[in-house]
Amino acid sequence: MNDDSSIARLAAMLREETERSRPGERLPSSREIMRRHGVGPVTVSRAIAQLAAEGRVVTRPGAGVFVAAARRPVAEAPDLSWQTVALGDRVVDDTATASLLAQPADGVVPLTGGYLNPELRPVQALAAAAARAVRRPEAWSIPPLSGLPELRRWFAAEAGGAVTQNDVLVVSGGQSALTLAFRALAAPGSPILVETPTYPGALAAARAAGLRASAVPLDEDGVRPDLLAEAFAMTGARVFYCQPTLHNPTGATLTRERREQVLAVARAAGAFVIEDDYARYLADGPVPPPMVTMDAHGTVVHILSLSKITSPSLRVAGLTARGPAAHRLRACQVVESFFVARPLQETAMEFVGSTAWRRHLGAVRQEIGVRQATLLAGLARHAPAAEVHLAPHGGLHVWVRLPPGTDEAEVVETAQARGVLVSPGRIYYPAEPPGPRLRLTHTAASGLPELEEGIRRLAPVLSQGSHRSQW
Repeated sequence: MNDDSSIARLAAMLREETERSRPGERLPSSREIMRRHGVGPVTVSRAIAQLAAEGRVVTRPGAGVFVAAARRPVAEAPDLSWQTVALGDRVVDDTATASLLAQPADGVVPLTGGYLNPELRPVQALAAAAARAVRRPEAWSIPPLSGLPELRRWFAAEAGGAVTQNDVLVVSGGQSALTLAFRALAAPGSPILVETPTYPGALAAARAAGLRASAVPLDEDGVRPDLLAEAFAMTGARVFYCQPTLHNPTGATLTRERREQVLAVARAAGAFVIEDDYARYLADGPVPPPMVTMDAHGTVVHILSLSKITSPSLRVAGLTARGPAAHRLRACQVVESFFVARPLQETAMEFVGSTAWRRHLGAVRQEIGVRQATLLAGLARHAPAAEVHLAPHGGLHVWVRLPPGTDEAEVVETAQARGVLVSPGRIYYPAEPPGPRLRLTHTAASGLPELEEGIRRLAPVLSQGSHRSQW
């Protein structure tokens, strides 16, 4: 009697016996079980093995079979559907922003991202700066709520003009500065103006704050002041977010004349300008001064971050504002997060005050020029149907227009299947995009060989998209 049904019947009887017994109690011997139930040794062995697999018994060679410790019942998955009603219909969408932060899989070439490749980051100099900073006992005390005075003075000097340390608030990186500015300067439900296209992280932060983003078109010289004035009049917005230097994603840089016009338009509308100066250290050559240095009326809220030029984890930025707006920004940061961790501020100050800072700037700017030239030459040679918006004087990206009718999503998916990551243009628009676009990053690859390999993988995808669009 050792067929499967006999084993199942014996296992069921032994299972009932374990449920009546205490944990650690010894079951009858195999010989005794054979005698009681009239079964053979194979049936007994297999039935006990089944109970052991269920975690009901423990076998100890030479000692016997014992009832296992009481097992906790498997809890059913909790019903969390009630949260849908409690949270309401507001959505915080991190899809676009998270996609720019995702790490590529092995063997995949990244032609997307918003930071320098690890090979280009000053990790040794940052490690040395951090070591010097954290050895000081005061590095672990509470910093001034607005930030370390010497770091605020440094940010003020970098902005230039009449900016002083009293105008600067140290915040946790550029994204935190945007979130803080949107929440402080505009009430939920209010309209704000943004360039179109624009940085997806700004769109996500604005929407999370309950703001409605309205688009203002730009050309190769940046946002158009005439359309900005019209947008202020039509929407009643009191905030305009822009990236006047090496705009993300197009690479456009506002001329000094246009910067003055933008300020005049904003002043006439009684509105703030949030100047995201994220790429100031990524420029290849001189750029116009920040708008905050041209502003005598407290119109501009200026953001200068260190993360783009150093490392994503050096989340330190200077947020410059004046008047009641500055007071509100400081109050909002204190309420939301108190202050930026002092060891991080001390590390930033150590690094930018060292000779390694200037050496790093020079090396990155030189590398940007070489990489951008490589990317542009590769596109011209291998994918002539992809039209480059302009060749920026620096920055991390190139903005590419695909032929009309090209399926942008299919291009992105096919490129990923071929082992190269690119950014779809649609995530950069607050409303419907005017056509298929891609943003290509040349600083995410580990070096020129990987960058060139990425272009080679992408080129046939762009060519196929061009052929499909003609039908």
